[in-house]
Amino acid sequence: MFGSLSHLALQQYWWIIISLLGSILVFLLFVQGGQTLIYTLGKNEDERTIIVNVLGRKWEFTFTTLVTFGGSLFASFPLFYATSFGGAYWLWISILFCFVIQAIAYEFRSKPNNLFGHKTYEVFLFLNGVLGTILLGTTVGTFFNGAKFSVDFSNIVNPESPVISRWESPFRGLEAILNLHNLSLGIAVFCLARTVALLYFINNIDNNSIIKRVRLQLIINAIPFTGFYIIFITLLLLQKGFSYNPETHIITMEKFKYFHNLTEMPITGFLFVAGTLLVLFGIIISIISKYSKGIWFTGAGTVLAVFSLFIIAGFNNTAYYPSTFDLQSSLTIENSSSSKYTLTVMSYVSLLVPFVFAYIYYAWKAINRKKINADEIKKESHIY
Repeated sequence: MFGSLSHLALQQYWWIIISLLGSILVFLLFVQGGQTLIYTLGKNEDERTIIVNVLGRKWEFTFTTLVTFGGSLFASFPLFYATSFGGAYWLWISILFCFVIQAIAYEFRSKPNNLFGHKTYEVFLFLNGVLGTILLGTTVGTFFNGAKFSVDFSNIVNPESPVISRWESPFRGLEAILNLHNLSLGIAVFCLARTVALLYFINNIDNNSIIKRVRLQLIINAIPFTGFYIIFITLLLLQKGFSYNPETHIITMEKFKYFHNLTEMPITGFLFVAGTLLVLFGIIISIISKYSKGIWFTGAGTVLAVFSLFIIAGFNNTAYYPSTFDLQSSLTIENSSSSKYTLTVMSYVSLLVPFVFAYIYYAWKAINRKKINADEIKKESHIY
């Protein structure tokens, strides 16, 4: 089946998979968002324990998806991995550090004879929630605004320095935070993570005091999310984009490139609009009523909208990782992918993905069979 596909078709297939994993990851960041609300929503130790444990049941989903997303990028588009992970290492190390302290916090927060106490690990969770979401969002912003690197394929035959890509900034990726467009996406992701977390709490916590605070916080967080999301999307659709000629492979700047991508790929445009409306619908219906399942509308909308953004970043002859140092060094799905043989073998393995999603769905439903309250926590054999 996959053996008959062209190299380009395989590259596009794997970019779709990367886009799907990335969009699911953004949805699952509600765990990080919820971690920043522990003290806002929990006014005593019992309430904070409820919040930590309702998030603790899902944190491994986020962590696993992040690892899968990174591994898939490495295998399918190794030049991106080598350029970004190898060059912007301070940015990626910062992200990795945030997720390492999250794992430590969930593992040791409620261990017997805890030397540091609950609060130390709750600070770890807060840092992961703030920095993890903002840095990941800022990193995705570089897919549209570029980064300072150069690529020279001729170096591969240079025995003294066989390095294809070089990072051309001494800040090693952290300079992405100084780009206001990148940062607007990072803050939008942070606010979205908090908003989805609040919807998750409504659907999974059985505690009237907490839920009352949750509904108030939902309004407080939905407003800045909507504002920063509108800012990012407006600037994106109005800015110049990085277009390449599929025949000459020359990179040029094109006015309204990402707007053109949405209109020239109508299915993607429809998914983007539908996703945005679903996100807003899930939030609004949860604010104006006592509806408890708004997370499924907002969650599905998040996946659709983010998936569409990844698609317009890489499809329709667009450089998905532009170089602001040397325009012609920009990475496309054609010049940065693995060989056709590698992508073919990987594609057969990807047929197992639906079974993985089925398992995740089954595990999610099994874990969330009953809402969590103080009595439920006392019956648990493992407490985070």
